Amino acid sequence: MGKINVLDKHIAELIAAGEVVERPASVIKELAENSVDAGASAVAIEIKNGGKTFIRVTDDGCGIARTDVPAAFMRHATSKISKRDDLENIGTLGFRGEALASIAAVSHVELITRTRDELAGTRFFINGGDAGKCEDAGCASGTTIVVRDIFYNTPARMKFLKKDVTESNAVAGVADKIALSHPEVSFRFLRDGRETLHTPGDGRIKSAVFAVYGREFTAGLIPADYELDGVKVSGFVCKPSAARPNRSMQNFFINGRYVKSRTVAVALEEAYKGSIMVGKVPSCAIYIEIPYGTVDVNVHPSKMEVRFINEKPIFSAVYHAVKTALNEDGVQSAPAKTVEITPEPKLPEKPVEAKTSFSYTPVQMDFKKQAAPVPSPRYAVSDNLLTDAENAAAKEFVFNANRPDGNKTAGTGDDEEPCAAAKEENLEESAGESQKELERGSEEPQKLIGEAFGTYIILERGDKLIVIDKHAAHERILYEKLKRESGEQFTQMLLEPVTVTLDKNEYSAALDSIDIYAKAGFEIEDFGSGTVIVRGAPMILGGDDIRDAVIEIAGYLVLNKSDVTTSKVEWIYHNVACRAAVKAGDRMSDEELTAIADKVESDDVRYCPHGRPVRLVFERKDIERRFGRIQ
Repeated sequence: MGKINVLDKHIAELIAAGEVVERPASVIKELAENSVDAGASAVAIEIKNGGKTFIRVTDDGCGIARTDVPAAFMRHATSKISKRDDLENIGTLGFRGEALASIAAVSHVELITRTRDELAGTRFFINGGDAGKCEDAGCASGTTIVVRDIFYNTPARMKFLKKDVTESNAVAGVADKIALSHPEVSFRFLRDGRETLHTPGDGRIKSAVFAVYGREFTAGLIPADYELDGVKVSGFVCKPSAARPNRSMQNFFINGRYVKSRTVAVALEEAYKGSIMVGKVPSCAIYIEIPYGTVDVNVHPSKMEVRFINEKPIFSAVYHAVKTALNEDGVQSAPAKTVEITPEPKLPEKPVEAKTSFSYTPVQMDFKKQAAPVPSPRYAVSDNLLTDAENAAAKEFVFNANRPDGNKTAGTGDDEEPCAAAKEENLEESAGESQKELERGSEEPQKLIGEAFGTYIILERGDKLIVIDKHAAHERILYEKLKRESGEQFTQMLLEPVTVTLDKNEYSAALDSIDIYAKAGFEIEDFGSGTVIVRGAPMILGGDDIRDAVIEIAGYLVLNKSDVTTSKVEWIYHNVACRAAVKAGDRMSDEELTAIADKVESDDVRYCPHGRPVRLVFERKDIERRFGRIQ
């Protein structure tokens, strides 16, 4: 081991700054929170080049006295707390005394400030931690901080910054959260000279939500207002019909601070059980007020993680607040729980694959009067499954097959559960056995017996009974079709474009990956302020499936930034195919069932894109042995 040395003050400050200042968005968060703590009624945030070269935050708060200005940039210098007991009742957004010191250590900072009692303002410069002198300046009461050339003296940190548009969207995301957390403060955000956010500051939560997320998102919200055991819950939750395929629009605020809390998230989603489609999650802007001493915000420098002394009152209050809001809005749901509520349920580590349903009128066919069958519009043989030659062959088979008339099986109405990857060895064994059985009986034609549970196609071939999972089979067929006809070949232009509101991180990821969307058949454009407009989509998708697919793909792109393009496109194909495929319980005609079965056989389909087996084969002798007919 080498000799132990005490680090130079400047090096130590650079290391410490890394905990607070990760990117321009971190600077905006710290400065805007200081403005709120200063009692500002209006805050203006301005950036250029994603915040890399220029950041300015201006407020009309109390200002900083000239004698306190140099001390404000010293590490662990703060006006928020003064003694140990203050840590147990933190009511301000900032309190560590690290923000200004960390920002000044990695950038050029200019401070202009004046208190209401001072006649002249103060200008102060500090560059890379080296402070200058205070000078007189003419300015209004309040504070303006200008940050230039972030990480100019730490090139290793600079190279990890993203493109300007990505950093700008990250800043926009922070501005959104702060604006939502304090609707009583008017926030303006200017991005390269263009105003992209302006909240009225009228104290109304709905006004702030409207300014941040727009009309469409706000229209899908219902108010929540509830108090239980000293915990007050207010804000808005979405109508079940406005639920989304991921959690990016879940906003939780505790005592005016944006936080991420698993306890609150689980309580929210538990309240929606029985009211929301499986696979979708609610969005919200929930504000919780609790005694300061019951929550610890001093967990991480980012101050987004909190810990509760007792989670049960928080869970119960949020649960009943949401359940009450849904009931008052007339939403049909499961009865509210009156038993003890345990806050331990865990959310899935990965987003649950969303599932959608649709309705259409299946075409009824009369073989005696009708010269040719008319396939249903959703699963038309010629449109979704087969080529023209294959379609003709399928129709010929339909009319030559000796099957009873009108044999239709109604499904259960439930959506298909998301495909779960089975163990590889079991899949190989199952699919291998099925393939061997099919090869031995391939010389005989297969005969459709019917459909079981609205999910499984039952066929007979010689001495074999074949069971096909229609969702898994259709999903694989569509997946292969997408791969063959990717991009414009599989895109259908929409008569009415679809607008999709995204979280700012998802918005940035979507704009950075327009080419990936295009390869999957989506034509999207930037619509501004966190919204994209979809002008074209894969022809196999329709309605809400388009919007949900765009949202879920954007969420995937955020979580998998390092994936190579091929992997991203493959995942998108999986997602689109799963959404478009027939679901368990969907009504299908005999012709459609037969077409899927024939396609499975002709293409030797063994697995769905998620790795689940598509078909199983049972020997007649094994079945008879189970019934005791043979030994």
